Amino acid sequence: MFTMRLSDDMEQRLNFLSKETKRPKSFYVREALERSLEDIEDIYLAEKRLEDIRAGKSKTIPLEKVMKRYDMGS
Repeated sequence: MFTMRLSDDMEQRLNFLSKETKRPKSFYVREALERSLEDIEDIYLAEKRLEDIRAGKSKTIPLEKVMKRYDMGS
């Protein structure tokens, strides 16, 4: 369980939706997370990976080498 703060506008919209549909606000918060969490993970994990590469903490492999390793060349 956790607590989160919403902007006044977002809270009003969520309250309205909840009242109109007679569903709890938590239903819509959960729905929003389920729909967008994978995209958010992809973005932030890719940014972290890029930081590690730039800082020399992680290595890259040239595409040509990967293609050759898996016999994917033309």
